[in-house]
Amino acid sequence: MATLRIKTLAELETLRREPVDAETYVAAVDIVERVRTGGRPVLLAEAKRLGDITPGQPVSYDRDALESAVESLDAEGREVLERTALRIETFAQGQRDQLLDLEMEIPGGKAGHTFAPVDSAGCYAPGGRFSLPSSVLMTAVTARVAGVNRVLVASPKPTAVTLAAAGIAGADSLLAIGGAQVISAMAFGVEGVPACDVIVGPGNRWVTAAKRYVSGYVGIDMLAGPSELVVCGDRNADANIVAADLIAQAEHDTDALPVLVTTSYKLISQVNRALKEQLESLPGRVTAEAALASGFAVLVESIEEAAQACDRLAPEHLEVHVEDLEDAVSRLNHYGTLFLGGGAAEVFGDYGVGPNHVLPTGGTARFSAGLSVLTFLRMRTWMSSDTGPENDVIRDTAALARLEGLEGHARAAEMRVI
Repeated sequence: MATLRIKTLAELETLRREPVDAETYVAAVDIVERVRTGGRPVLLAEAKRLGDITPGQPVSYDRDALESAVESLDAEGREVLERTALRIETFAQGQRDQLLDLEMEIPGGKAGHTFAPVDSAGCYAPGGRFSLPSSVLMTAVTARVAGVNRVLVASPKPTAVTLAAAGIAGADSLLAIGGAQVISAMAFGVEGVPACDVIVGPGNRWVTAAKRYVSGYVGIDMLAGPSELVVCGDRNADANIVAADLIAQAEHDTDALPVLVTTSYKLISQVNRALKEQLESLPGRVTAEAALASGFAVLVESIEEAAQACDRLAPEHLEVHVEDLEDAVSRLNHYGTLFLGGGAAEVFGDYGVGPNHVLPTGGTARFSAGLSVLTFLRMRTWMSSDTGPENDVIRDTAALARLEGLEGHARAAEMRVI
């Protein structure tokens, strides 16, 4: 039976979990390098060895094939994907509209910054049994809004819905290969797969290990680990809703982490009863129960302590079910996405109500943010000096250069004396 064990604030540790074990990393690096040096033949050989490619299924789909997949999908499925894509696009466009170029006066001239998209992006989405067309929309739609010129989706054993999602998202092509092998192909390029500037999207530990290795050669969004949800609730929280949200998180996989932080022992008892009742009819009960067995409840004395607990965990998803939302929110600092009130279910975030669902895990929300248009943009700074820099700037530049022992720098500055 799934019962949340109780911890105190003093017993609470961070959620920092290594997203990649050493053995997987070494094996993934080997695959990446073999594809990098061997090109397309090795990519296809690895895909066959690992079961990505099945007889009769194409390895890649061009834009025409993706558009055909959209047309072939039943009307209800197509409309759901289109509505979801529109909501994601609208939110992403709102983000982009807030990112303004800058121009300002500086001594002797002007300076500023501009935002510009990368040329190409690779968007990974899990496939096969754990197909996530929602991740195709979250990544590819956002890349398009950012202005990325070429968008490639990679997903092993893509379903008809995944192909249609790529078409609706505006992807140029889809590569039906997964794992470390396709991360290598997108990072370094192989015949038929041009190298990407940025690689984004959630995946298994092999994908995450490969992304860690190629980071620096290309940009990546993050090193995503197992998913997590923290629900912060007081005595007024609805135990049935809290239990439903914890179960929704737990059914992702056995490594998912559901956590309840509360000031109410009664709520913990009520949630445990609700978990038992709701799990009885859940198709994915075995997976959810395993994840809940690793979950826990944190019993605290006050909302202030609850906020401390949530910040220590710095979760991917943070729901707040308390009477005084404004007070609670003012105390919270570290989270991937915040869901305010009982009506703001985390699953709405999963399926495209607006904010992106590709979020930092394992406590990394302390220093990183979720996927957004910023992931695909570069802020480039510039300066000009039509009349020449002021003498104070020249003098200070030369003086600092000489303090650092760089005489050439000092002389280059002094050449600008008018």
